[in-house]
Amino acid sequence: MNYETLPSPDRPAAVRDPDIYPESYGDHTGGFGIDFHAIWLIIKRNLWLIGGIVAVAVAIGLIVTMLMTPQYVATASVQIDQQAAQVLDSKQDVEPAASYQDADRFLQTQVDVLNSRAMAVRVAQALGLFSDSDTFFKQMEMTPPIPDPAIKRETQLRDAVLETIANNLSVTLPRNSRVASISFESPDSNLAARIANSYASEFIKNNLQRKFDSTAYARNFLSQQLGEAKARLEQSERDLNAYARQAGLIKTDQTNPDGTVTSKPASVTTSSLVQLNQSANDATAARIAAEEKWRTVQSTPLLSIPDVLANKAIQDLLQQRATTNANLNDELARHREAYPTVIQLKAQLAEINNQINSIATSIKQSIKQQYEAARDLETSLNRQVNQLKGETLTEQDRSVRYNILAREADTNRTLYEGLLQRFKEVSAAAGITASNISVVDEANAPIIPSSPKLVLNLALALLAGLALAGGVVFIREQLDDVIRSPEDIERKLGLTTLGVIPTSEAEVLIKDLENPRSSVSEAYNSLRTALLYSTADGLPQVLHITSSGPGEGKSTTSYALATSLAKLGKRVVLVDVDLRRPAVHQTFGIPAEPGLTDLLTTDRDITGVVRETGIDNLTIVPSGPVPPSPTELLGHPRMLETMDQLKRLFDVIILDGPPVLGLADAPLLASIAGNTIFVAEANRGHRGAAKTAIRRLQTAHAHILGAVLTKFDPKKSSSDYGYYGYSYYRYGNE
Repeated sequence: MNYETLPSPDRPAAVRDPDIYPESYGDHTGGFGIDFHAIWLIIKRNLWLIGGIVAVAVAIGLIVTMLMTPQYVATASVQIDQQAAQVLDSKQDVEPAASYQDADRFLQTQVDVLNSRAMAVRVAQALGLFSDSDTFFKQMEMTPPIPDPAIKRETQLRDAVLETIANNLSVTLPRNSRVASISFESPDSNLAARIANSYASEFIKNNLQRKFDSTAYARNFLSQQLGEAKARLEQSERDLNAYARQAGLIKTDQTNPDGTVTSKPASVTTSSLVQLNQSANDATAARIAAEEKWRTVQSTPLLSIPDVLANKAIQDLLQQRATTNANLNDELARHREAYPTVIQLKAQLAEINNQINSIATSIKQSIKQQYEAARDLETSLNRQVNQLKGETLTEQDRSVRYNILAREADTNRTLYEGLLQRFKEVSAAAGITASNISVVDEANAPIIPSSPKLVLNLALALLAGLALAGGVVFIREQLDDVIRSPEDIERKLGLTTLGVIPTSEAEVLIKDLENPRSSVSEAYNSLRTALLYSTADGLPQVLHITSSGPGEGKSTTSYALATSLAKLGKRVVLVDVDLRRPAVHQTFGIPAEPGLTDLLTTDRDITGVVRETGIDNLTIVPSGPVPPSPTELLGHPRMLETMDQLKRLFDVIILDGPPVLGLADAPLLASIAGNTIFVAEANRGHRGAAKTAIRRLQTAHAHILGAVLTKFDPKKSSSDYGYYGYSYYRYGNE
């Protein structure tokens, strides 16, 4: 690896870089927030368990299917139309068939009739199932009911037969169809066909019987009602005639102006009043016209009256006067007035004027006479109308009772005529019974059983097995808190995975670290690179490395990380702060004393405890002698002074700390260091212990950079991390 090409610690950090972190750390959630990647890993980890449960479920399904009794389904189909017998009028049905809007309701009613207990009784009686119930139960491969002393045996067997028929009957009516399918399921194919066909035939017979019964009932009902209506009609007419004689009322048909006869008769007095009133109205109109004409003529000059001007004699006289007047003017132009011809023409002209005045006066007088005659006629007719009005009012008082009796008679007559007409129609149709139900297909004895269905049952068993396996795996995953893969670090602990260290034997671990192409060495190099980007300021100067318990690889991680950082040319010091079980001096094969405890308890200079390791840029500070109270020693102010001295002397300080659980050292060191790396061993570390350890560190206000998963084996964890990272390291070793 070319270390010079690595990013500088001074460069701004990226929390996650696809070149540093394996692809498996990415977001694998699909639609609806489902993490399909996590589901796939769970399936891989529990593949044998899932396969076993599914195999057992399918085997059970196969065995159950083989042990099931074959069942046969026979189906007959009938067509149901809307039709019923008529009773009261041509548009009224005995059983009102459903209208267009109620067609579904009508058809559902027919389906309910097929499913009714009464229909099951008809079928059982038709096939003799009540009398031979033992054979029926044998054919159905059923055991007869256990005798009950409290119930009659016959009733008990009858109920059992009907219940068996109902439980194995199926009636279906597809939507927008009038063809109903009647199916019966039985171990005996012939019995299934017989019962299905019997249902179809009995359904038709029951429908015809109901129609016949309703028609017979209608005839009897109409006959009874007809006799009663006739008696009421005769009595009402007798009462009407008797009252008319008593009251002296004579009724006649009333004629309309157009010549038609009204439906209600009128009395003689009323008819006379109507006619006389019409004549009076006409006389009034004539009088008004004559009066208006006379008033106009009365103040008009005679020769301006239209009737005068229209008179033929007046017109002739006016013509003669004009001629005579013209002749007179001619004579006056030639002769004097005393001239005989002039005198004669003047005499003729005067005679003509007298005739005109006489005739015009006569015409004017005739107009006046017409007015007076119209006035006299109007007065006479009004007098007669007033007289008849009084008589009519008196008669109307007597007609109140008459009208009531007349309406009653009319009502009885209408009812009688309607009942008589319907009785004739029902009697004519009594011998005709048409069914609105017909058989479309008869049921045949099936050859192939309808159940059990091997493929369907195996598919259901497979689904049940998968569901059961899913439930078992889910419960197992919920109860399993072992940290197995890098995904568990993020999902269960909520920490960023800084690195994943593959498993390695203890005796070859150091050799793997020294080999730059080994998978272990490459993994720690990746951890180092991740730390370079762990903060905004690059690589932290102080790194505290701890774990939840002992033996999880924190000391190895401390050693490998210190070695890897030293190769970058950084001055690195590895301090063994695990004062209870120190291990750093053993790794480098040097004495543990003098060490950190000597530095904290004496006036020894720091240069007296720093040891060279033989690795460039890497020095260590061993733990020194084990103190009686490590916590008090680490919490001494001299620990902070020592850290300040180390910061001035080295670029990177790595603290190999004690485990967290059960000890107060780790939280104290995490607070002092400022940056902590949490180490968890794959397939050993438990979420509960790790979460508790992390919570203790966070309580001490520790800044946890992330976690390192050690001793990771992709085959055991069922993780695809090996495909993205570990397999690449293996490729480097080949």
